[in-house]
Amino acid sequence: MTPDDMVLTPRGLRFQGQVYPCTIGKTGCTSQKREGDGATPIGTHPIGGMLYRPDRMARPVDWARPIKPGDLWSDDVTQRDYNTMVRAPYAGRHEVLRRADQLYDLVIIVGWNWPHAISGKGSAIFIHQYRRPGYPTEGCIALSRSHLRHIAARIGMQTRLIVSDNMAV
Repeated sequence: MTPDDMVLTPRGLRFQGQVYPCTIGKTGCTSQKREGDGATPIGTHPIGGMLYRPDRMARPVDWARPIKPGDLWSDDVTQRDYNTMVRAPYAGRHEVLRRADQLYDLVIIVGWNWPHAISGKGSAIFIHQYRRPGYPTEGCIALSRSHLRHIAARIGMQTRLIVSDNMAV
């Protein structure tokens, strides 16, 4: 573990000596992650990338990719591109990345079941903005907009997300 790792603790997300309040999956954390279970996966996860809305904010880091109209994330366990970014039109189940709300204005992609996904092991595990303090996610980690932007500007591809067994419910 290094100071540049993000570590989920019962008090929040610890990063570079600070603890940021956050929310997690509505069913807590699990080591048995499954598609649609609403849980945040336990483990040490690499950062898989960063996406942002260029119409709503400046590029947070030089390696962040813009979210364009038609960008989607496949959560269809029957598709070979399950748990990857895809483009509309897309017949399989998916999440729209360019949302009307601000939840996905800035997305840190967590390397859970990615980039070589196993069907049904869970998809679209992101660190993103929360709806409001304390409102749970579908398995992601969510922060306030200001905390998310602060962290995003300071992470690198070597940063990891660590969710330990002591977070399991």
